[in-house]
Amino acid sequence: MQNIEKFEDFNISEKILKAINEMGFEAPSPIQLLSIPKLLEGKDLIGQAQTGTGKTCAFGIPMIEKINSKNYVQGLVLCPTRELSIQVTEELKKLSKYKKLEILPVYGGQSIERQINILKKHVDIVVGTPGRVIDHLERGTLKLDNLNFFVLDEMDEMLNMGFQEDVEKILSYCTNEKQIALFSATIPETIINLAKKYLKNPEIIKVVHKELTVPSIQQYYFQILEKDKTEVLCRLIDINDFKLSLVFCNKKVKVDELADSLANRGYQVGALHGDMKQSQREFILKKFRKGQIEILIATDVAARGLDINNVEAVFNYDIPYDEEYYVHRIGRTGRAGKTGIAYTFVVGKEIYKLKDIERYAKIKIPYKKVPSIQEIEESKLNKFVNKVIENIKNQDEYYEENKVLNILLSKNIQIKDICLYLIKKLLSFESSDYQEIDEIEPHFSSEKKSKNNKTRFFINLGRKDNITPYEIVNFISSNGNINPKKIGNIDIYDKFSFVDIYIDNENKLLEKIDGIKYKRKKIGFEVANIK
Repeated sequence: MQNIEKFEDFNISEKILKAINEMGFEAPSPIQLLSIPKLLEGKDLIGQAQTGTGKTCAFGIPMIEKINSKNYVQGLVLCPTRELSIQVTEELKKLSKYKKLEILPVYGGQSIERQINILKKHVDIVVGTPGRVIDHLERGTLKLDNLNFFVLDEMDEMLNMGFQEDVEKILSYCTNEKQIALFSATIPETIINLAKKYLKNPEIIKVVHKELTVPSIQQYYFQILEKDKTEVLCRLIDINDFKLSLVFCNKKVKVDELADSLANRGYQVGALHGDMKQSQREFILKKFRKGQIEILIATDVAARGLDINNVEAVFNYDIPYDEEYYVHRIGRTGRAGKTGIAYTFVVGKEIYKLKDIERYAKIKIPYKKVPSIQEIEESKLNKFVNKVIENIKNQDEYYEENKVLNILLSKNIQIKDICLYLIKKLLSFESSDYQEIDEIEPHFSSEKKSKNNKTRFFINLGRKDNITPYEIVNFISSNGNINPKKIGNIDIYDKFSFVDIYIDNENKLLEKIDGIKYKRKKIGFEVANIK
């Protein structure tokens, strides 16, 4: 395969490159590097990729490159949920902005009449859930006679939700020659059999991780809202008084936005991304090394080869697309025998991406609470007091200062009043610039907390796995070798559940259950975080 480092190295049109650039992507992710060339060649493909690795662009870029606007549906993307259907549609619309393709999401819960009216006019690509797609096929409102690009997204999830018959039924409606791309987090035997039946000599793509060692530095994550990221970043920098910090964003547009925001707050900040000339990058790095810039914001690509020994903290402002990127990022601190710290900001369902990072790097990243405004102000006061004490100890003589003090005392000014006035001049006790943030209850963390020998556990089985409380009790008791009577309350959600268990040794139970399989699904089982 040719040496590809940038999207420009792919054989794709200027229109798509322009759209990619506006989306802020700087370089292809590993799954994109492997998938896009094969799909552009017209080959069928099986891609093993987790959510959040950039797989939508991995199939979306070749699909949009191959499709030109016509009076019939040429592309179909099948997704397990309406949420994913909407997400994929939004991404494809951004990619096809300058090709002006019509892309329609179809899913249950939305008016089918509205969908029918749009399908009657003109649609190039349909993104939908199996049930609603079949509904349109049976009504004759969706025709796949001229389909030439079919994507099965998160196939393992569709199988877990019982959609295998629906998927095969939809495939039976595609009578012409077509290219099929199948993406899945896992590749069980069921998917292999399905691929043998419907795909033509498919290329099998799997991102193989290198064996990397995680530096022995302090690592924490914060579970927050997207809107609070900048505020949390400022609080952490202020309370720790970091002199040199490195902040990673996934997109270059975010680098520029964050740099402007921090500069407006009075921080000395620099930005690095692929759109900058080499001379600009070198100038920024020189200032950062000299300490003239305290916060450097960068994309992964721009930070390649960055070797600065005094970086005290690394911030994953955006959680990285790939687990390897996490390891490379945090390795920028704690160098030359010095200590370092790494913080990761997690928003919503990104918590599952964090779990992937933990499994890959064989580490546990503890949850940390965002410092309060009061904690930051107290920290500032303590630092000021310590600085005053240190300066007093190191000061030898006060000639001119002593003259001023004697004059003030002769005018009956009290020592206390003089001190308070000078402290006020040195410190500002005006209203804080910090903003209120919304506290987020974490889904789970690496820290275990128990009360009266009762521990709350997280398990990645939920309603979508058609699991019942009885089945959870039976699974845990039989595999964990514990009495079912020790299992208490069970709260079942869509994709996971919480289970209360009365047990003294949590680690033994974790060793027996975490990582084993249930109905061909690898089980994630760990102690939940409870307040």
